Amino acid sequence: MQTAYFNGEFAPRESVRISPDDRGFLFSDGVYEVLRAYGGVLFETERHLERLAGSLRAMRIRGADTEDLAATFGELLARNGLSSADGLIYLQVTRGVAPRSHRFPAPPVPPTVFACAWEYTPDHPPEAGGHAITVGDQRWARCDIKTTGLISNCLASQAASDAAAVEAIFVRDGVALEGTHTNLFAVTRGRVRTAPLTNYILPGVTRAVVLELCADAGYEVVEEPIFEEELYRADEVFIVGTTAEVTPILGLNGKVVGTGRPGTFALDLLNRLRTRARAV
Repeated sequence: MQTAYFNGEFAPRESVRISPDDRGFLFSDGVYEVLRAYGGVLFETERHLERLAGSLRAMRIRGADTEDLAATFGELLARNGLSSADGLIYLQVTRGVAPRSHRFPAPPVPPTVFACAWEYTPDHPPEAGGHAITVGDQRWARCDIKTTGLISNCLASQAASDAAAVEAIFVRDGVALEGTHTNLFAVTRGRVRTAPLTNYILPGVTRAVVLELCADAGYEVVEEPIFEEELYRADEVFIVGTTAEVTPILGLNGKVVGTGRPGTFALDLLNRLRTRARAV
């Protein structure tokens, strides 16, 4: 029986009930975070909470008590028997329960806060790499906010699954931006490249960590637009994210990328990421 956190209390997950008037249900009017635990120790909690705070500000969702969430996450792992396991925590905050209206409820209502945890083993080992596809970017223009409105991501992810690919890369005006749940990197002539942060890019926590790991390793890093056509000529392409860690992309749209095998940059950064996570 899983234990969840719901509006300030721990309860059996199956007992949690969400109102049909919750704006998260009606409008996807909410934000979320996914945190990873390595051996029961949460990775980069502070960065996740900082991004959560930014998403809440951007969405103008007020009243969510986020100060004690780090302790809440630890308790959630313990109550689910994950104190020494690799696991994931999912947190969602919606604007709350109110009569259906496009306008925000006035006066504001208490937000709905839900979190759950489960043991995590990847279906696909990152070090093995995988293939990807590209799709046109039909998302809204505020991809920098981690909202629960993910239907475009879901459709693209299903297209990747249908093509036996591990990820779909969003392309807008010829520029490859990011994946459905990952940030995108490429290596060209020894330079590690990734798209700069804009409103079309999620400020990924793993992205930030990988940039730091590149600096530690002495890799030259450039944050600049990457055109889709450049990916086919890159020495390496890889994606990074909470669950993807660092996953080499071996082929794109049926065409081989690089040598068609996991590259040295990606595998080194994956090892450095795991070493950092396990050392916490």
